[in-house]
Amino acid sequence: MSRRTRTRVGAQGATDTVRSVTALPTMPPSDGRPDLLVLRAIKLGDLLVAVPALTALRRAFPGHRITLATTAWLAPVVELVPAVDVHLAQHGLDHAIAAPVGSVDVAVNLHGVGPESSDLLDALRPARVIGHRDPARGHDGPEWPEGVHERARWADLVSWHGIPADPAEVAIDRPVEPSVAPGAAVVHVGAFHGARHWPTDRFAAVVRGLRDRGHEVVLTGGADDVERARAVAETAGLAPGAVLAGVVDLQPFAAVVADAALVVTVDTGAAHLASAYGVPSVVLFGPAPPEAWGPPAEGPHVVLTDASQRLGDVFAEEPDPALLAVSAKDVLAAVDGLGAVPRTSVPAS
Repeated sequence: MSRRTRTRVGAQGATDTVRSVTALPTMPPSDGRPDLLVLRAIKLGDLLVAVPALTALRRAFPGHRITLATTAWLAPVVELVPAVDVHLAQHGLDHAIAAPVGSVDVAVNLHGVGPESSDLLDALRPARVIGHRDPARGHDGPEWPEGVHERARWADLVSWHGIPADPAEVAIDRPVEPSVAPGAAVVHVGAFHGARHWPTDRFAAVVRGLRDRGHEVVLTGGADDVERARAVAETAGLAPGAVLAGVVDLQPFAAVVADAALVVTVDTGAAHLASAYGVPSVVLFGPAPPEAWGPPAEGPHVVLTDASQRLGDVFAEEPDPALLAVSAKDVLAAVDGLGAVPRTSVPAS
């Protein structure tokens, strides 16, 4: 396994040490510790809502090597999760987990309760399985709960198994490399599906309002969001250099969020990063309910949506009416309520 340790001296002499964890195609040879393997093979937000459970597992099994079987492209953020020692690439549930049969001491199902994930873990023949109740396989555990927050779902799961977890324990490490836009207000325009695409003209109105309030603004998103970000920038009068969508990779993006004055985003991984770093955020919800995916209630976060109009199809190509019910004025009012103070000067357009 490719690993290295990097140290950064931060404010007031604080030191952050971050391991470099590469997504591996197969489980590396034993390092002498018993192995604990966690299955959670989904996307960025799904990884981050599992952090409280992962943190609890680290405390409960300090002598184990913890392997997270999850999507390979998440490696830059998995590197920032202190609980994880090994990142094993796992692309969905349609292929076996690449670990030797009988090598895993404890297998933890943080993916689901269906037969696909259960079969993958059972095939490893672990000495112990931590998961929801599965009488067909003889696994004890809590019943699968409905209508709960995802952080609580997984924290409650490990807690039931005697591993106390706090759903509010969402923090991850900051990247070693500094932000390319320190102190900026981050407006994240991206989302995987059209159901979460808030109109670009509304994003532009928010950008103008943030600049009027003294914020420097950058636009973030993935490679598929570049055109949306450019459209927002052009309408709002932002300089091309403010468009970071498709420019910064995943860990530099995490650094931008970690050092932001404020984050405005729809319900995506950007919102969960803001929660992980305690950055004030305004999160717009469309098809997914904030009761299941929203930021911690005790944090500096505001959720905007209209549940009465929610259709709930997360894979739809048209924006969910619950999202469209949110106006730019609503967002700017929420920003004002958060009291986020501008930390940079606004550059010329």
